[in-house]
Amino acid sequence: MAVYAIGDIHGCLTALKTLFKNLRINENDHVVFLGDYVDRGPDSKGVIDWLIENGKKHHFTFLKGNHEIMMLESRKSRETLTSWLGFGGHETLLSYGINNDSQWQDLIPAAHWEFLKNCKHYFEIESYIFVHGGLELGKPLHQQSDHYLFWKKFVTPELYIEDRTVICGHTSRKNGEVADFGHTICIDTYAYGGKWLTCLNAETNEILQANNKGEIRF
Repeated sequence: MAVYAIGDIHGCLTALKTLFKNLRINENDHVVFLGDYVDRGPDSKGVIDWLIENGKKHHFTFLKGNHEIMMLESRKSRETLTSWLGFGGHETLLSYGINNDSQWQDLIPAAHWEFLKNCKHYFEIESYIFVHGGLELGKPLHQQSDHYLFWKKFVTPELYIEDRTVICGHTSRKNGEVADFGHTICIDTYAYGGKWLTCLNAETNEILQANNKGEIRF
């Protein structure tokens, strides 16, 4: 069984599809998605449709990112909606064909809301810990705060625990390059900004990247 991680997609459906056309996923392989499926890129709806459909036939684990949190919380008030729209929510609503509709949340499929709600906060398998943002030193996983798990930027992360590799996204590497600190590997490589969506083989450290033009690089 191989264990793969895929970084922040941000509505880049073409990049996601291109990755999977070039990956050889076996039925026993495990793919962990690190969150931020929505916002900023052109097709958040298409991304969630793809993840739900393909999650039925592959062994996928979905983590929650801060953009999923913003989308969920935007249903609470006009203030939170306005904040989300400024962080990429506008592009997400356009992907659903929604523009200035007061009942916008009802126009998003219930299955999509359920998907967003059920994404995990973190995931641990073998010698790897997968998380969207990062981890606070000295605290066990079940005591990590939302601030660290989803929001805190880690330009240069520190060792969290011996004998575990932390694989994360969130802190976008705008040069399109994976940031490998040995104990921590960050694979948000700025897909929505014209760079790359990254897939990492956690066991071999092999990297496959695709962009939203349908290009691939190894």
